[in-house]
Amino acid sequence: MIALTGTPGTGKSAVAEILKRKGYRVISVTELARLHDCILDESGEEVVVDVEKLSKFRFDGVVEGHLSHLLSPDLAIVLRCNPLVLKKRLSGRGWSEEKVMENVEAELLDVILVEALEECSEVCEVDTTNLSVEEVAEIVEKIIVGERESYKPGKIDWLSVLEDRLDEVVRL
Repeated sequence: MIALTGTPGTGKSAVAEILKRKGYRVISVTELARLHDCILDESGEEVVVDVEKLSKFRFDGVVEGHLSHLLSPDLAIVLRCNPLVLKKRLSGRGWSEEKVMENVEAELLDVILVEALEECSEVCEVDTTNLSVEEVAEIVEKIIVGERESYKPGKIDWLSVLEDRLDEVVRL
């Protein structure tokens, strides 16, 4: 099982669609949760998944979603994006200021990467900021087939990159 994970807005769903078209077995966390009756609540805007229960099930393929790294995958591919770019993308979705800032801060502080490193035996990270969806999908394919050395975690440090612009990150 391969987790395609990252903060919302980093390109997971778009990359997953390309992988599907290329013949990969791909399922979203939500679809997998529905399949195994692991939805706790679906009444609001978001679907609440019983991650603990869902992690007991295996899927032979790519599981896409910002919770996929919590499902005991063999490999987690964490998509990353410069928080300033991410902020524009999420604001463009019409999300509330609170929800945008929560996700931007999570990306700035490497929250999903840290979780993936704690939960998964192998983790790769890809900076999607200046890449097309097709380019990211090609990189993900390379990682899947074993070309992982260039994508080992630890090369992306948004706090250092944005140290002079942090006020722009935390202000909408």
